[in-house]
Amino acid sequence: YHVISGEGLAADVAGMDGQTETTVNGATLTVGVEGEQVSLTDAAGNTVQVVATDVAADNGVIHVIDGVLMPA
Repeated sequence: YHVISGEGLAADVAGMDGQTETTVNGATLTVGVEGEQVSLTDAAGNTVQVVATDVAADNGVIHVIDGVLMPA
């Protein structure tokens, strides 16, 4: 419920406030951007904050969140 296909870097979210992203399992996340703070809201209405960005991994880029995202 929290993996999005592709390599999205922190710099890419600047103009994404209110946009939705589809996870690899088909769930929808809504992106919130307020200044330097980025949040994600899942289909169940839970909102988490992105607390660390652009962590390189062998299979992509990781952005650390401070909570759990759930399906509707």
